[in-house]
Formats: sequence, structure tokens, C-alpha cells
Amino acid sequence: MLKVDVYDVNGKKVKDINLNEKVFGIEPNENVVHSSVKNYLANQRQGTQSTKTRAEVSGGGRKPWRQKETGRARQGSIRAPQWIKGGIALGPKPRSYSYKINKKEKALAIKSVLSSKVIEKELLVVDKFGLKEIKTSEMAKCLNNLKVEGKALILLPSYDVNVQKSARNIKGIKSLTVDTINVYDLVKYTKLIVTEDTVKKLEEVYA
Repeated sequence: MLKVDVYDVNGKKVKDINLNEKVFGIEPNENVVHSSVKNYLANQRQGTQSTKTRAEVSGGGRKPWRQKETGRARQGSIRAPQWIKGGIALGPKPRSYSYKINKKEKALAIKSVLSSKVIEKELLVVDKFGLKEIKTSEMAKCLNNLKVEGKALILLPSYDVNVQKSARNIKGIKSLTVDTINVYDLVKYTKLIVTEDTVKKLEEVYA
């Protein structure tokens, strides 16, 4: 079993806990993590880009000049792609870029990133935040006590309005719940801050 230290919001070590090696101690699979990040980014694309074809641009339908004996190349319509203000040939049209990946592959990617956080010592376990009200200054004080610098992701077992609303205005800090976890944010944010209850729930879901 892997052992990690547990801190309180004042930055003091209170105890240590064992982590399930099936979740936090596997060999990271970079290929699966890469494919999961690509899938997440593809699913975020709106796919609303569009260009007009020759059937959609304005312009007459008749030939601009007769077929022969003009000395110029034959033309069928001023809406053809080679004309200025003509239609676009093979241009993009609205489409969906989203696709699905296997659930086991997604779970493996999450476990791979969690394990890499442990290896790189970027996992910080807090006993609990215990904020009694929504107050950004209190959350900032907690993060300062925990010596959190740069980008950090706070992962909670369930929605906590006090913690999440207190953290949302702090630059470089994002909060998620176990139910909304995604590989992209786990990779994007250097530090991962979890509570003891979060560790238990992750082990319940992914072990």
C-alpha cells in the first residue's frame, strides 16, 4: 500500500493514509491518456464553422458570356469557385466532432494520471476544508498555508457550494467533483488537491 501524508487547512501534518495501489499505484499508460485528452478536446468543439457553396452565394445563373469565339475561357456561372465572390469548393460545413471511447479506457486514463501525480509528488491530501461560508479570502488563506503555487485542481467527493464558489475567483485554481472528473483537467493542472473523502470515493469508483 502507498502511504501519503494528510494535512489540515493550516498546513500541518495530522496523519498519513494508505492509498489503493489499483487506483494510485499503477504504471501510467501515456497512450491511453493521450487518446482520452484528444477525445475530451474533440467533444468540446462546436463544429459551427461554415462556408457557402456555389449554390448558396448570390449571383446570376446564366453564362457570363457565350461559349465560343470570345477568346476567353469558357465560363458557366459567376457563382463558380474560381470567380471573386464565387462559392467555396470543398469548404467546411457544420458537423459534430464528438466521438466516444471505451469506459475502461477512460477509467485507465484517470488512474494513470492519478498514479503519475503520486509518483511526481503532486498529490496533496487534506483532511477537510470545512468552510462555513463562501469567502474567497479564506480559501486563499488555506491554499497559502498548504503552499500551493501555480495551477491546482481541487477534487471533491460531491458538490460543496462553499468550497467551489470560494475557489472559483482565485487565478489558476479550479474545482471539480469525482462525478465530473476528466483527464484533460487532471493533466492541465499541476497540483491535485483532494480530501480524505475524495480518496475514498475515487477508490470506490475506480478500484
